[in-house]
Amino acid sequence: MKILRIHTLQKGWADKDHVMLHAAFQLLVDFMEQEKPDRIVDWNANSEHKHAWKEICALHKWWSQTRPARRSPLDEGSLKKPPMRWKKAPDSDNRQLVDYDKKKYAAYDSALRKHWRLEKKWDEEDQRNLHRLIDIRQFLWT
Repeated sequence: MKILRIHTLQKGWADKDHVMLHAAFQLLVDFMEQEKPDRIVDWNANSEHKHAWKEICALHKWWSQTRPARRSPLDEGSLKKPPMRWKKAPDSDNRQLVDYDKKKYAAYDSALRKHWRLEKKWDEEDQRNLHRLIDIRQFLWT
C-alpha cells in the first residue's frame, strides 16, 4: 500500500480542491527530493526532456519557496481587527455574522478587500501551475 503524506496541509478539514493541489505538488516534491532525478535522468537527451526539466525545476521552486512566501495584508500584526459577533438569523435556528463598523475598522476593511483580490490572483496562479505540472507528468519517473 502506498500512502501519500501531504506535508503542506494543516491537520483538520480541507476542501478537495486544496487537497488535489497539495497532493499533486507533494508528488513533485517527493520526486525531486527522494528520487533525485537530476542524477538519474539525462535531461539533455532532447528538447522535450530539456523543457520538462526546466518546468519541473521551476514548479518545484514555486511550490517550495515562492508560494509559501505569500503574505496577506490581513496578516499584518498591527492591523486592528473587528471582533466577530453573531446574532440569531430571523425565522431560523441559525446564526449569522454581525457586520462590523467599516469606518471604525477602515484599515481592516481595506486590507480585507486587498486580501480578496490577492486570493483571486493566487487561485489563478495555483490553477496555472497545476496545469503546468499535469502537462509534464509523463516525465516524473526515474
